[in-house]
Amino acid sequence: MLKKLSAEFIGTFWLVFGGCGSAILAAVFNDVGIGLAGVSIAFGLTVVTMAYALGHVSGGHFNPAVTIGLWAGGRCPAGDVAPYVVVQTVGAIAAAGVLYVIASGAPGFEVGGFAANGYGENSPGGYSMVACLVAEVVLTAGFLMVIMGATDGRAPAGFAPLAIGLALTLIHLISIPVTNTSVNPARSTGPAIIAGGWALQQLWLFWVAPIVGGVIGAGAYRALFSSK
Repeated sequence: MLKKLSAEFIGTFWLVFGGCGSAILAAVFNDVGIGLAGVSIAFGLTVVTMAYALGHVSGGHFNPAVTIGLWAGGRCPAGDVAPYVVVQTVGAIAAAGVLYVIASGAPGFEVGGFAANGYGENSPGGYSMVACLVAEVVLTAGFLMVIMGATDGRAPAGFAPLAIGLALTLIHLISIPVTNTSVNPARSTGPAIIAGGWALQQLWLFWVAPIVGGVIGAGAYRALFSSK
């Protein structure tokens, strides 16, 4: 279990450090940024790289919504759920802390939103709470469908990390303007703790919606497409 939990901590740390870091550190250096497409690709690459590196150790969840969704889909033992969720969240918080140390070393640094997720006036595009809730549920459900299908024993072997990483890239391309993209409660928690204020007040949505979406997506795949 220690190896599994270590893998989940490192993988989630890498996801937040690489994905959120691509936005936070670019923003620090004035206009030297990679844009929406670049940040989307960065998040996808974090999953691809760590899924290949550590997926064989822990399953490569790196996301509480994925862990809970896979449990609902019959792919994760109930006893692994709570420990995985705890270490994923701690890994995300640790990554946000390291990003803060790096980013705050630049002249004129301000915390700002620190890549946190939000709705209403804190949505990048000003989207309502309902719109953000629906987006996070639907996109996380789709993400779990991809994960369940790509890791199905009937799927082509060796390509699951690519499919999952590309799915996360697509999700970010769709929803950065809506919620700044969560689909991952741990990813939302780390930056929210640094940003504080509104980010912590709105964090509930980015736990509830991804978990609900994950359960729906994995449950639907299990019911419709399982070979058993």
